[in-house]
Amino acid sequence: MIKSPAEIELMRASGKLLAQVFDMLDEFVVVGRTTMEINDKVEDFIVNELKARPASKGQYGYAYVLNSSVNDVVCHGMPSATCKLAATDIVNLDITLEKDGFIADASRTYVMPEASPAARKLVDTTYKALLAGIRVVKPGATLGDIGFAIQSYAEKRKYSIVRDYCGHGIGREMHEEPSVLHFGRRGAGKKLRAGMTFTIEPMLNQGGERTRTKKDGWTVVTVDKKLSAQWEHTVLVTETGYEILTLGANERIG
Repeated sequence: MIKSPAEIELMRASGKLLAQVFDMLDEFVVVGRTTMEINDKVEDFIVNELKARPASKGQYGYAYVLNSSVNDVVCHGMPSATCKLAATDIVNLDITLEKDGFIADASRTYVMPEASPAARKLVDTTYKALLAGIRVVKPGATLGDIGFAIQSYAEKRKYSIVRDYCGHGIGREMHEEPSVLHFGRRGAGKKLRAGMTFTIEPMLNQGGERTRTKKDGWTVVTVDKKLSAQWEHTVLVTETGYEILTLGANERIG
């Protein structure tokens, strides 16, 4: 769905607010903190500081404002008062925010201070794979170009791409068309047009790509129990390229 100039401005505003949430979390996500404490902090910050709405809460019956996916959890991990972050953990926090009718969606993977070099490499490679996908975004490029860029970057470094979940269009609804796969062929799929807004959110695994969903109906884990990492941004297709609507204050993508 192509956004009007007025709608794009509202998307920018939501994206900037969501970036502030993650910038706040850069100091708050520490060893010993429970994922429920993080959830509650984010809810308070969005509602009381930013005067916005945590869009995930209540969506599809979900009870929390974020997903907290630790170590071998690929996505959709639920916050818990008993899940304390250990010094060796990695944790992905996936958050959506709505302001004035428009939604932004992003996630970051945080690395605890004693995480292994292999875990750090996975997280860094996942972020760079996201950027590889973002950098091909421009009018006339295709969704397949995005998937190909991400897949090529990851597989050259011996990581697997999770294929069960994908990015998506976003705007007034959290999930709109199109689906944005993180693997693909150059030139395949829908052509990008200025005014499109969507998420790119690759999940990379240390081991195989296979996943399974736990009995809670939400938590997705790697079948081989190896680590998984994810990064996500909401992106706008501009007349000449792209704009990252959820870019954090300390992120450098150059």
